[in-house]
Amino acid sequence: MRWNLFLKAFAVMAIALVLVVPLTMIYSQVEDRHKRQMEVEANVANSSAGPQQIIGPLVVVDYSVRVEKQQKDEKTGLISTHLEDEARQRIFVPKELAIKGDATVEERNRGLYKAQLYNLNSKLTGRFAIPTDMGLGTEWKAAKGARAHLVLGISDLRGIRNRPVLQWNGKPLEFESEDLATLSHGIQVAFPDVNGLDGREFTFEIPLELTGTKNFSVAPVAERTEMSLRSDWPDPSFGGRFLPLTHHVGPGGFEARWQVSSLARDLSKILEGGKDHFTEEAFEVAFIRPVNIYLQSERAVKYGFLFVGLTFAAFLMFELLKRLRIHPMQYLLVGLGLAMFFLLLISLAEHIGFLDAYITASSACILLLGFYLEQVLQSRLHGWGFAGALTLLYGVLYGLLISEDNALIMGSLLLFCALASVMLATRKLDWYGISQKDEVAGS
Repeated sequence: MRWNLFLKAFAVMAIALVLVVPLTMIYSQVEDRHKRQMEVEANVANSSAGPQQIIGPLVVVDYSVRVEKQQKDEKTGLISTHLEDEARQRIFVPKELAIKGDATVEERNRGLYKAQLYNLNSKLTGRFAIPTDMGLGTEWKAAKGARAHLVLGISDLRGIRNRPVLQWNGKPLEFESEDLATLSHGIQVAFPDVNGLDGREFTFEIPLELTGTKNFSVAPVAERTEMSLRSDWPDPSFGGRFLPLTHHVGPGGFEARWQVSSLARDLSKILEGGKDHFTEEAFEVAFIRPVNIYLQSERAVKYGFLFVGLTFAAFLMFELLKRLRIHPMQYLLVGLGLAMFFLLLISLAEHIGFLDAYITASSACILLLGFYLEQVLQSRLHGWGFAGALTLLYGVLYGLLISEDNALIMGSLLLFCALASVMLATRKLDWYGISQKDEVAGS
């Protein structure tokens, strides 16, 4: 069968498209494994505690006042006035709030999959200043049925490991877990005498031991909120609306300190978010793996077709320049060898980590292709020269994977260099002459 340049190029493109099938199957396998990893994390959260957020403490005063209400009679159109009790609420935030915490992180395994669980030992201290008449003036004097609570919002109560006791001006008061009108989840202390709060200042201290997964966050409700946090986790991810004022991250863990005033935070958004479980107006730190092997493997497989395309283009140029024929089946086998790298990568990464898996899988494929191409190209120099080029290509791919911010420019430069190499190598090539020689050779 006569192969001219056009038909050979078309055949190579068809083989490259066929290789999309195994690459797609490998990509689906990576997605399935990633989904399973997320299910394990959710399972650990369901069996222990999920992400934790602290809102408060807040002093909440509930009361009612008698007000005049007007009502219109639909039949006569007359308007009547009557008295009705209207429920109202007053919320006081701390003047100062300081949170000190120490978190240790442990991994829970479900087969090959892992999830991070943190244990936090913390202490909340601060000061409340309750204004005279609750800041309501004559309205407070007419208030009825007033009740006051100190409320501490905690997103997942299952994570509370101790029995917190509030030290209120040195007096111990025990928390209770009840439905909160102000926040969706939390604990509260009922004050026996509402009038005893009026026009006074109080110090408080709350020891809190908390377990959670993934994230820990604190909403800065006070007029001046400070938090310092230490942990043995070496790769924290800081988020939320407020980044740390100072932080130090090292192999042994991290230390971070936050500070926010009432001028910088929006209390209404905090309380609104607290009713919906979480608020974005918070300090936040995530205890997650810095390298997600499944996400990186997904990104690697996405470059699989580029790998195949560049390798096939190099083979085709080699055929043209060296006048050496490479059979389509040999193209297919080399392409399958390249695809096998991505399957080896994900399977090994689950056991030995992404970097070691990448080195092992790429080395195995480079050695296999080097020995194979030594015979295909009928030259040890050419065969291992291609293996060296593949080594460089694997190195560039790893650079793309670990430098997500620079992936576009690195990929663009790679394609530009590939195109420039082809253009420089074929700048003196007589394409018509090649076609004519192919026709003469085939006749």
